[in-house]
Amino acid sequence: MRKIVLMMGMSLDGYIEGPDRDISWHRVDDELHAHMNATVRAMGGLLHGRVVYELMADYWPTADADPDAPASVTEFAPIWRELPKVVYSRTLTHADWNTTVAREVVPEEVRALKEQPGGDLGLSGAGLAETFLRYGLVDELRIYVHPVLAGRGTPLFPRADTLTSLRLVETRTFGNGVVLLRYEPEK
Repeated sequence: MRKIVLMMGMSLDGYIEGPDRDISWHRVDDELHAHMNATVRAMGGLLHGRVVYELMADYWPTADADPDAPASVTEFAPIWRELPKVVYSRTLTHADWNTTVAREVVPEEVRALKEQPGGDLGLSGAGLAETFLRYGLVDELRIYVHPVLAGRGTPLFPRADTLTSLRLVETRTFGNGVVLLRYEPEK
């Protein structure tokens, strides 16, 4: 069965973006980008929140048309375009690039997606992650901690009244100081 894998970058103090959706502090170099390209290429699909989808859709559909784009960018653009995607949004009425719009997270529908053949499903978006975690739908967390303190912004994990125990299954330190922390929820 496929897994739902939460994949997000965050600052050391827990933010995925700073004020005004600023992500300029994310340290994505060629090494990290190559890792992300390989990771996402192996996925069977992507599950995006609206904000993440719009951010991706604003850039990746034509990123490989830029003759000055680095190789890692030209490699990722077709990966993102071609992967099946579900964007969860109550406001979008249409989405392009192999994307289906879903109005809400229905646990039974997500479980049915997991039972389809193919690679794991990459999950991104803080609000969407909160919903998937609340429903117990996340099978793995891949958190990329960037060596910065954002100070404020959008937290990856909102305050919660429940304890979620995790088991560390992998760590990796990239040359730019980003650290991958890979966890699975304890059953």
